[in-house]
Amino acid sequence: MDFVGTFVREMPEEGGTSKSGNVWRKKTWVFETQNGQYTDNIAVTVMGDRIDNFKLEPGTRYNVSIDVQSREFNGKWYTDARMFACRPADVAAAPQPQFGQPAAPAAPAAPAAPAADPFANAGSNDDDLPF
Repeated sequence: MDFVGTFVREMPEEGGTSKSGNVWRKKTWVFETQNGQYTDNIAVTVMGDRIDNFKLEPGTRYNVSIDVQSREFNGKWYTDARMFACRPADVAAAPQPQFGQPAAPAAPAAPAAPAADPFANAGSNDDDLPF
């Protein structure tokens, strides 16, 4: 899933050691998006060493690619938006649909050629089928 948003806030990095002894790191960034006449905020996270791949400038618009993942724990559901790519938005390119807004309709396709009639030779004995 992709969206275009303005980077507005970077949260402090979190980390620790899991019960199994694995070291973990987590960082959250907040983007502001325009949803029609309303402004929405989307918080995205990155885990592990991939955190070091993202150097974002406040106030800059970015094309953000995320995976949305949900998991259940003790009867409650938790959802994360995990960022896997982030590129500065190109102002010269065609406008991208904002998160939550429908994309522009595609150009109509050319009419398809009529399908061949599968029963055209139903009465002839030209086939090699035994029935």
